[in-house]
This record gives sequence, structure tokens and C-alpha cells, in this order.
Amino acid sequence: MTEESKTSRSRLALLCLTALGVVYGDIGTSPLYAIRECFHGPHGVPVTHANVLGVLSLIVWTLVILVTLKYHVYVLRADNKGEGGILAMMALARGAAVGPTTQKFILAFGLFGAALLYGDGMLTPAISVLSAVEGLEIATPLFTPYIIPITVAILIGLFFFQAHGTTKVGLVFGPIIIVWFAFLAITGVAQIIKEPSVLAAVNPMYAVDFLIRNGYHGYLVLGAVFLVATGGEALYADLGHFSEKAIQIDWFFIAAPGLLMNYFGQGALLLQHPELANNPFYRMVPEWALYPAVLMATMATVIASQAVISGVFSLTRQAVQLGFLPRSRIQHTSSHEIGQIYIPTVNWILLAATVALVVGFKRSTNLASAYGIAISVTMIITTLLAFIVSRNVWNWSLPTALAVTGAFLAADLAFFGANSVKVIDGGWFPLAAAAIVMLVFTTWKKGRDILGVLQQEGFLPLAQFVQEAVEGGIVRVPGTAVFLSGTAATTPSALLHNLKHNKVLHQQNIFITVLTEDVPRVVESRRLSVETVGPDFHQVVARYGFMEDPDIPAVVAKLAAGGFKLASSPTRLTFILSDNTLVTTHRGRLSPWRLSLFSFLYRNALRPTEYFRLPDNQVIEIGRQIRL
Repeated sequence: MTEESKTSRSRLALLCLTALGVVYGDIGTSPLYAIRECFHGPHGVPVTHANVLGVLSLIVWTLVILVTLKYHVYVLRADNKGEGGILAMMALARGAAVGPTTQKFILAFGLFGAALLYGDGMLTPAISVLSAVEGLEIATPLFTPYIIPITVAILIGLFFFQAHGTTKVGLVFGPIIIVWFAFLAITGVAQIIKEPSVLAAVNPMYAVDFLIRNGYHGYLVLGAVFLVATGGEALYADLGHFSEKAIQIDWFFIAAPGLLMNYFGQGALLLQHPELANNPFYRMVPEWALYPAVLMATMATVIASQAVISGVFSLTRQAVQLGFLPRSRIQHTSSHEIGQIYIPTVNWILLAATVALVVGFKRSTNLASAYGIAISVTMIITTLLAFIVSRNVWNWSLPTALAVTGAFLAADLAFFGANSVKVIDGGWFPLAAAAIVMLVFTTWKKGRDILGVLQQEGFLPLAQFVQEAVEGGIVRVPGTAVFLSGTAATTPSALLHNLKHNKVLHQQNIFITVLTEDVPRVVESRRLSVETVGPDFHQVVARYGFMEDPDIPAVVAKLAAGGFKLASSPTRLTFILSDNTLVTTHRGRLSPWRLSLFSFLYRNALRPTEYFRLPDNQVIEIGRQIRL
């Protein structure tokens, strides 16, 4: 074996180890509550031999069809230059789609799918940590009054830790999850040995028989069965951090075997002791190992929650860059990993919502009633967007694309139908959260579009201004001024106001327009384009992907490094931009409630100086009012 191949294998092994904790933390904690909800939840069925084998068969084939075939074999191929997730797929599909109607359809579906993931970001930490801590009740009922306080304390600690980053803890995520999956497999095998007949559930006919025999009641159990696949969407979202190969190796050799052995083990336990259906996961554990099991489960759920929280941060940054959320303060918590970010506003909103869920629902079985509905809708959207990608990006024939999409959509719709009955019992929460996020998305986008139109009223073409400036004998002062321009080839309002009040122009003027493209990252060769529009007047277009943060000083430094001659050093540049004040006039451009919401968002958006990383001592802001 050559040194290069050894290095390649070592890097792959390290990638598999680090990916395990992030990618499979969510789906890896499903055994804590999935089987329990099938037999002890609101729509649970009696614990009989036929029902146990039927439920296990449904679980096995859910993991095969939804998680293995749909996500690992099919959806993971839909990467947008290495990035995954609902917004990345939306951008990929929009880039390949033809026609404005299709574009709007893709945009609406992608945004709603993204909005639903915010509800998942609130529910996953709540149900995961609460179900792990509830294991203390199995040891002794003395812990019952303290389950909620302990859970809330763990969640508060988790969210307060976000500001410090996950680099150091991330090094132990993988090993802990390996131990967790080994624990799942060992406890499961111990029970399977006692009741090996449970393995017959791999036969899909047991699932068919279960559904036929139990009718509508059996169909509703699919809502609980679906809990075993709720981490499927998360593994696609994490594609940008890890390779497709590493994610698949972890699934086929570690995660899937561990999960299946544990589910079969819980089924074997119920065949022997039907009365233990209230918590079969912890009932499998020997009494002497119960406290270590609770500790291990808590650590695994914290890791699962961390992965979901990080995913929400990443999703928020994408939405900001694509223009659907106001600019927010984004802190990079690692100098090496660009994907490790922290967004304070989102963090505290998630904390408040998660704690409220734990206190309000009180039991993980109650939270399970709210869990699943959002993910089932997101999976439907993913399937529909993947159809567009398969046709327009992969160039599949229509019959092939329809056959694959139809098969997966049938499974998605079946689970959605079973989950839809959860709406009254708590499923309304993630849907309400998604509706609120969607309203914020659309209100901010619509408000910004209206502002853009208002700012363009009476605009002056840049070429015309340059010509008039050169011919008009305007006083020029030494140095370089950098103006941020929302639209290329348009004279920035800050320049016009500066000239109107101060009657001078700098010797050199650079107009920078920042564009966000429907790709995760823009290659450096395409980052900048420079056009000279007049003597010492230059138009610069800086392109960024939706996973990147704009950095104007870095743009200037790159210009200088590329041979562009600045009239002054980068530390003596003057950045001039508008400081807009929004004045609401109720002229009917937005409905009153949308106007109030947009005004609130606008006032609390991060200032351009901070968002574009402009040095405080080199900025001039010229105030003006915009009447909306």
C-alpha cells in the first residue's frame, strides 16, 4: 500500500469517526422512545406476538426504504457543490428549472421545508434529553419530581455552551457515539439471544399482516414507527461537513446494525414481558447498569441536540445570505472549521422554546405527539425537489424519475397521513412555528423588494454620474472612497448625499456590489470582477455563496494583491454608506401587520458596518429617511 493510499484511508477513517456523532446523533437516540410509543403511546396497540413482529417489521422496512434507499442512495447524490440540506437542494433545483412558475413553486416549497426544520430544532433537544433523563424513574420513583428540573438544567447548560463552540467537544463526539451504538447493539443482542424468534420480523409480510389486521388503528401506529427515521433529513443537511462516502460507511457498518439490534432486542423483551411496554429501552438494561445507561443516553442526546442546533445556525446563515432573513450577528467559533458558527439571537429563541416545550408537555411521550409531523412534511418536499433535480440536473428520463419519485412519495404520504392525527395532540406546535418562520421569511423578502424599488426611484446611472463628475469640475480630495452599492451600474445614494452636502469627491472612488449566488461557495477565480467606468472610478462586483460571509476589507485586500492600484493604503480608506431610517406611512404597500413586523425586523437587523466587517474608524454613515 502506498503512502498516499494510507493517508487517504486514515483521513477517511477520521472523517467517519467525526461524522458519526454529528450525523447520526439524532437518529441514534430514537430507540429511547420509538418502540415505547408504538405500544404505550396515544395510539399504541396491545403487546401481542403478532403485533410485536408487525411493528418490528414496519421499523425494519422504514429504515430500509426511507433512510437507506431514499437518503443514502438517492438524496445524498443531490449535493449542491458539496453542500446538502433543503435550501441547498432548493438552490440546485432553481438553478436547473425553467420558467417563472416552476421557480416560484420551488422557492415556496424550499422555504416552507426550511421553516419546518426550525420546529425540529426546538423539539429534538426537548424530547431527546427528557426521554434520557426519564430513565432515572426506572431506578427509583424518588426521581420523578426532579425529571423536569434536571432536563431544563441540562438544556440551559447546552445552549449556554454554544457561544464557546464545539471544536474541543467535537473531538469526543465520535467516540461517545461509537460507544452508544455498541451499547445499543449489546443490550439488544442480549435480549435477542433469549427470544431469537423475533428476527422473523425481517419478513415484510409481518408488516403487511399488521396493517391489515389492525386496520385504521394499525395505520395510526405508523406515526410512532416514523420516529425511527426522524434523523434522515438531518444526515442530508450535514453532507457539507462530511463526504458522502463517510456518511454511508457509518450507516452501513455502525449506525444501522446498532439500531436494528436494539429494536429487535426491545421486541424480544416485550415478547417475554409484555408488561414492560412503558419503557422497554431502559427495561432491557440490568439494574446495576441503569445509572451508567442514563448517563450515556444523556450524553448521546446532548450530542444529538448539538447537531440539530448547529444545523439551525447553518440554515439561518443560508437564509440571511439568500435574502429571506435580516442580517444577524454571526460568530465563528473555530478558526479552522468554517461551518462552526454561533448566532446568539437564534440560540436564545431555541432555548426559550425548548424549555417551554419541556415544561408545557412534561413527558417525552407527550412530546412524541408533537414530533414527526414537521419532518414528514419536510421529507415530502425533499422528494418533490429531488424529482426536479433528477430530471433537470441528472437528466433522468421522465418514466424513471416518476417511478422513483412515486415510490418514495407513497411512503412519505403514508407517514404524513399517520402523523396528521397528531396535530391536535401537539403536532400543531411545529406547524405553528414553521408558519411564523415562513411569515418572517416572506415579510422580510417582500419588504426588502419594496425598499429596493423605492431606492431605485429617480436613480442616476453610474456612467452618467461619472461623465458629469469628470466634466463638471467637482473638487477632488486625496484618498480612496469605497461605496457599497446594492445594484451595479447605479450611483449609490450615499455618494450623491455626500456630494450634495460636502461638495467634494475623493481622488479615487470604488463602488462595490455584493451578490449572493445559488451555490454554497464561489470559487476564488470568480470572486471579483472589476470594471473601470471612468478616470479613477471603478465598479467591483463581489460574489459569495449562501454558505459564505461577505468581507469588504478582504475584497479590497484581494484587489490590491491582484495589482489594483489604490490611491491610499487599505488602512486609510474611507468607507461611505447610507444609514437608512425607515418611516412607516401606511400607504398600502404592505398590510399593517406585515408593515409592523418588517419595521421591527429592520430596526433589529445587524448594521451594515458590522455585517460587512468594516473597520469602525474608517466609516462615514450618511443618514436618510425612507418612507414605506
